[in-house]
Amino acid sequence: MGSAEERPVDGATGSLREGERVTLSDPKGRRHSVRLQQGAVFHTTKGGIAHDDLIGGPEGVVVRSAGGVEYLALRPLLHDFVVSMPREAAVIYPKDAAQILMWGDVFPGARVLEAGVGSGALTISLLRALGPAGTLVSYERREEFARRAAANVESFYGERPPGWTLVVGDLVETISDGEIDRAILDMLAPWECVDAVAERLVGGGVLCCYVATTTQLGRTMDTLRAHGGFTEPQATETTIREWHAEGLAIRPGHGTSGHTGFLVIARRLAPGVVAPRRSRRPAPGAYGADYAGPRPSWVEPVAGQPSGADAT
Repeated sequence: MGSAEERPVDGATGSLREGERVTLSDPKGRRHSVRLQQGAVFHTTKGGIAHDDLIGGPEGVVVRSAGGVEYLALRPLLHDFVVSMPREAAVIYPKDAAQILMWGDVFPGARVLEAGVGSGALTISLLRALGPAGTLVSYERREEFARRAAANVESFYGERPPGWTLVVGDLVETISDGEIDRAILDMLAPWECVDAVAERLVGGGVLCCYVATTTQLGRTMDTLRAHGGFTEPQATETTIREWHAEGLAIRPGHGTSGHTGFLVIARRLAPGVVAPRRSRRPAPGAYGADYAGPRPSWVEPVAGQPSGADAT
């Protein structure tokens, strides 16, 4: 029998169907992704599991391999899909994607710009949050990354969502002129795109930058301050620690998700409005002679160095 067409991952409920992916978990918590096909068998070291034993049955069942080992069968969640999908570039992991959706205030029907698509992990989450009325324009410099992202998005949704536009090119060079409500920048130098994004982001709109290092973090925040058209940026880092709780044995788990990146969040002010001067002074030496980056307008320049957004 020929292979079944793969069904989309998102939104499936009811009986398990041919072409769907299911996750089989063994007693030790090891997980295996299997696409169901009539007549096929998933082979394990403890014997095979017939796909026909799952097709047509309910989700959340336990099946037994030929060797007597029990496996739990569940459809993969968005989290499962993102961490296991094919990739050409590193992905924004679920813990950070959740923070972006919340602190970026991504809402159904919003107009969102995303730059630095990578393998499409955040794109999938954004499209789900935006719903059918929202629009997402994603910019990616590298053709191979864009192809992989498109394949992953279409695999998850079963088609290319109608509200999604994927642009291959540099953001500053290819950005459209339409207004946007939210902007997410996942790139090596997001400060290079602040001016272009600011011109299109509506008053009150949210800019979220995802960066990996403290050097990028500092340059991004200083650029936003020097621009003058954003609120004081906020920076966060998210870590997750698992816990084990069984009877009297309650302790931190062995699995910890530590540093993956920093989030920088700021809101756009109305056109022509300049951010008020901060009441709190910067730390001594923050903008001293050794600092060569952008300076807010209220910081006294050092002799011989440029000030404001023109600083390099």
